Amino acid sequence: MTPEYIPGLKETLGPTRAIRAPTSRRGFCYILMAMTLFTHLPQNVAAIYKGKNLAWQAAAVALTYAIVASGLDWRYFLATRPIPWSAVMPAVALGGIVPIVLPLCVVAVGSLRKDALLRAQGWALGQATLLGLLISSLYKAFTGRIPPELATGLGGADSLMDISHGFQLGFLRGGVFWGWPSSHTAVAFALGAALYAISPGRPWRWASLAWALYVGLAVSVSIHWLSEFVAGAIIGTVIGLAVGRGIMAQWQAKRTSS
Repeated sequence: MTPEYIPGLKETLGPTRAIRAPTSRRGFCYILMAMTLFTHLPQNVAAIYKGKNLAWQAAAVALTYAIVASGLDWRYFLATRPIPWSAVMPAVALGGIVPIVLPLCVVAVGSLRKDALLRAQGWALGQATLLGLLISSLYKAFTGRIPPELATGLGGADSLMDISHGFQLGFLRGGVFWGWPSSHTAVAFALGAALYAISPGRPWRWASLAWALYVGLAVSVSIHWLSEFVAGAIIGTVIGLAVGRGIMAQWQAKRTSS
């Protein structure tokens, strides 16, 4: 495909500084590729809220209640907050960077190799990441969990106050950044579980889950309660497995039919 030049630009900037404009056909191809991110999306969302997957999310709620009501959230907070922020900051940062960079890298490598399967796997990771963020944020919008940082009050460690029972149920009463479940954990486990699902027999499938656990544990001793980590891990795993298995099943069906 021969790229077209923007009319008049070559005359203005000179022959060595002319900028190529993508043809409409190429732009349309890019749009189609980006739309792959939403492949099988309605079916995957439905699978997340069906049967065992819905039961697992109910289990996340039940475990949260048990951890909060038993006081385990507060005891875990007291035991782990001496851990310095510098020790967990790398994991928290990676939890925000890897879910963006990894899917894009897999899609890019698949495109360069003209490997349709690898490209589809990259978009599956992207969809799992996106759903992990959206679903966990939706839950946060209604639960309004008070973050553990407020437990120290204004007087430092001497003014510790047990606020582990603090939920502000309602819509957007606690925002969507803090709260139940942990989005860092949900996204990390959604990505890790999706990678596990699309990589049968590959050694790195276990490494992806270990990375998700690393991120989740780091936020559980810094910006989230233990129960938020537990719930995020369960919900994220449900999302990742549903997306990974759904997209791979669709891929196999297309190969069989062709």
